Amino acid sequence: MRAKLVRNREGLLEVSAENEPDLYWGLGRAHATDRSLQLCFMRLLGRGEISKHLDASDESLELDRFFRRMNWKSERHETEELTPRARLASEAYVEGINSVLGKGPWEMRLLGYSAEPWTLEDCFLISRMAGYLTLAQSQGEVERLLVQMVQAGVTREKLEALFPGNLDGLDEELVRKIALTDRFVPEAVAWRTGGARMAASNNWVVSGEKTRSGAPILANDPHLEINRLPAVWYEVLLSCGDGWALTSGMPGLPGMIIARTRELAWGPTYSFMDAIDSWVEHCRDGRYRRGDDQWHEFRVRHERIERRKKPPVDIVFHENEHGVLDGTPEGESYLLATRWSSASGGAESINALVEIWDATTVEQGMNCLRRLESAMCWVLADTAGNIGFQMSGTMPKRSPGVTGFVPLPGWDAANDWKGMVDPQDLPAVLNPESGWFGTSNQNLNEFGKVAPTNMDQGPYRAQRIASLLEGRSALTVDDMKEIQLDVVSSQVGPFLEILRPMLPSDSVLTNWDGRYDAASKGAFIFEQFYTRLLRRVFGGAAGVGDGVMDFIDEETGLFADFFIFFDGVLLDENSAWFEGCSRDEIFAEVAATLREQDAKPWGDDRQLILEHILLGGRLPRLAGFDRGPITLAGGRATPHQGQIYRSADRQTSFAPSMRFITDMATEEAHTRLCGGASDRRFSKWYANELEGWERGTYKRVQPPGR
Repeated sequence: MRAKLVRNREGLLEVSAENEPDLYWGLGRAHATDRSLQLCFMRLLGRGEISKHLDASDESLELDRFFRRMNWKSERHETEELTPRARLASEAYVEGINSVLGKGPWEMRLLGYSAEPWTLEDCFLISRMAGYLTLAQSQGEVERLLVQMVQAGVTREKLEALFPGNLDGLDEELVRKIALTDRFVPEAVAWRTGGARMAASNNWVVSGEKTRSGAPILANDPHLEINRLPAVWYEVLLSCGDGWALTSGMPGLPGMIIARTRELAWGPTYSFMDAIDSWVEHCRDGRYRRGDDQWHEFRVRHERIERRKKPPVDIVFHENEHGVLDGTPEGESYLLATRWSSASGGAESINALVEIWDATTVEQGMNCLRRLESAMCWVLADTAGNIGFQMSGTMPKRSPGVTGFVPLPGWDAANDWKGMVDPQDLPAVLNPESGWFGTSNQNLNEFGKVAPTNMDQGPYRAQRIASLLEGRSALTVDDMKEIQLDVVSSQVGPFLEILRPMLPSDSVLTNWDGRYDAASKGAFIFEQFYTRLLRRVFGGAAGVGDGVMDFIDEETGLFADFFIFFDGVLLDENSAWFEGCSRDEIFAEVAATLREQDAKPWGDDRQLILEHILLGGRLPRLAGFDRGPITLAGGRATPHQGQIYRSADRQTSFAPSMRFITDMATEEAHTRLCGGASDRRFSKWYANELEGWERGTYKRVQPPGR
């Protein structure tokens, strides 16, 4: 065996090797040992082959159609862009997977699927799926929402209030001509993927000047859908020569995403970089226009989706330099073509993730991480006392004044991308004067030479974390744990300031502290008010319509992702959305509908079942594939975020999926996974960390052999 694999008492595999290729062989073997189902399922999803091998339902056909549209299959020349070192490591990683993968997990073999050997191209596929489905897709969704709002007759004044600073270049008459077919990413995709959406996250790093140990402390807790098993993250301990790493990553990717090495630590959040643009294409009889009257043929791609025991389905996609067309260019029409900047990426990310093994300083780590194609905000710390922040992502270079939010005429060359932004220009900070830096999906454009973000999750979680860090000294790991578990929302303050004078003195909300713990009745009542306020202002004939509001609220994550922009309207004293009423009149109207005598603890309706990604909900609970229920504390704007909503007629969630803290004065990390190491139902490590995750406890992780 090229590497030694030993499972420790917490269920984590410790991988030890004498050289780097053997280390990556061991990492691949670890991934396949514990997550073979996740690997095979993700690959079938990405290839658009669920209908062929597992399930021929209409939902599976929708999944396959979506992934065939994205066309993330890797071209051979892309693997040639790997550096010699990264290629050697990646090929060893693939060999490690194949050393145990065999015909695949028994659950899929029962359905007649026999796994093919893993390939280097499969790593690129997983990289693209992780970068789009867990990150970029929300940007595409909100841009489609803009089109729907224009077509629903929402006025320019209202649109400006909802999307301030983002509507330059909007031609409403042109947008009304667009024929939309795919209005959002299919919600079945959002639920069924092995890589759940990383819709939010927290990370922060504090310098030694503010800690008891005198060394930096780094904390990271990525938020994504947690009500599924296995957990998205896979935690493993690596050792090679004098080097070691305590790290979490995604099976199928040969790299460390959240990590602590001997000298360096790093962890990501999502940056909400706008890396997706749509162009309006003027189509006529299968061609598209350029300039005043030049017509070009689309590239036509034919795909056949095989279906188990059903006839195959043939589909056709039309493509040009602006991406894949939304629809068929028959007759004369205006259709959207959409492109994602990282659709053909992957090599540079793998190159950087392999190289970061050698990084010993924050500056060296920043130089590696900024090259990743996925849009992330990284914080870093080293044992020399440095801390830093670095954004990554392939950002399109657009014409001056173009944000990328509005679909622009595709026939005007001025609207084309002008290449990609130099990663050196992305937001970054080394050793900030404040002695700490944190990111919680807020807008961080001020720290760079370019402005990657036009829609973000707002400052609420960042404000709360800042209030718990600023002005403090002698901070410890235990302090960081308390912040990660904090359930106080800074969102509610501005609303309560307006609302409290309208409430009776004995109202639940009068003395509520904004805490979203399981026992809080204030959280329950406030959410009743907030939901009704959203529907009062944005629904009905004066808004986007009750039907659209129902769909957005009940079947998408848009309110979960971009609530700050809706809040901007709700808190405005005299917004155009109020249709002649004042803000206070609307607040009073909605407050009058509250029935506080029916208030119940916030946790009563916050029960989650963690469902198996393949068999979830199909077998009796006693079979043990699904686990729970767990009670999810927190809200949309608390550091410990806890969001629950419906998607594709299923319950889904945003919450901390992994908790990670490390003090650079020690050689250890404190972590907790929402799930367990293995995707094997009958393994003792299938969901062994779930109880500790719900209680808010952490495990202590040390380098292999200790």
